[in-house]
Amino acid sequence: MDESRMFQGNTFDNYLNSVAPICEDDAFQKKGHSARTLSPEEAEKLARDQVLVSDFKKLKLEKEAQKNWDLFYKRNSTNFFKDRHWTTREFEDLKACREFEDQKLTILEAGCGVGNCLFPLLEEDLNIFAYACDFSLRAVEYIKKNALYNIERCKVFQCDLTKDDLLENIPADSVDVVTLIFVLSAIHPDKMHLALQNIYKILKPGKCVLFRDYGLYDHAMLRFKSGSKLGENFYVRQDGTRSYFFTDEFLSHLFKAVGYEQVVNEYVLRETVNRKEGLRVPRVFLQSKFRKPLSEA
Repeated sequence: MDESRMFQGNTFDNYLNSVAPICEDDAFQKKGHSARTLSPEEAEKLARDQVLVSDFKKLKLEKEAQKNWDLFYKRNSTNFFKDRHWTTREFEDLKACREFEDQKLTILEAGCGVGNCLFPLLEEDLNIFAYACDFSLRAVEYIKKNALYNIERCKVFQCDLTKDDLLENIPADSVDVVTLIFVLSAIHPDKMHLALQNIYKILKPGKCVLFRDYGLYDHAMLRFKSGSKLGENFYVRQDGTRSYFFTDEFLSHLFKAVGYEQVVNEYVLRETVNRKEGLRVPRVFLQSKFRKPLSEA
């Protein structure tokens, strides 16, 4: 999908507040352990916007979370996101984790959406078997209807990572790599540890979760209107879907509390260009790698 088509029917603000960054036409990228520094105007906006969504609405959003994601995919079908051909470039571990060339890997893509990461990955690497799951049953149905869907190469199923046991679909200690890409941010912060505990059970000892998600002070965070704040670094979009913006400290504590070892945990600072709108905006993500210990303590 080209960029002009991407923005049909969507303002650039809506795009930035959508589920994941799509545009890879960037002026620069750098990685490090320092978060982005806000401008005085941005700092003033965040300091001023402290009104929280009512408790009633918070409970309603939590109760209707799956419904809101199903509606998102009903509106956008398979046309909202570009295929993520950048995944293997950004996560060299998808290739480097092999002990020998052509070793068959078993992966889990937790939060697979409509297959924008799954299908390019299966095309690029013929020695991968993929489990894939998503909160939205509608998204899972779109994958199963895709001409590229092959039950000999992947198993896709609906799953709420915070309560549905992955062991019902995946054997314990059987997965080489788990990708968690723009997924955890959509889960209520109080339940994120449940998803990580669930993933821990199916991951082989010594193997890793590859993580990428929104970082603190990403431009999307600064574009939320007043009345969208659910809690610290946690916001709701107009369509009812939610997004959390991570600090490296919070993410590190979250994984370590479950039992993972930290390998890499760093900010990715990008500048995304929307040529149609004539805008250049700062994006902030966290890209990390956490390992299940070889032996339990």
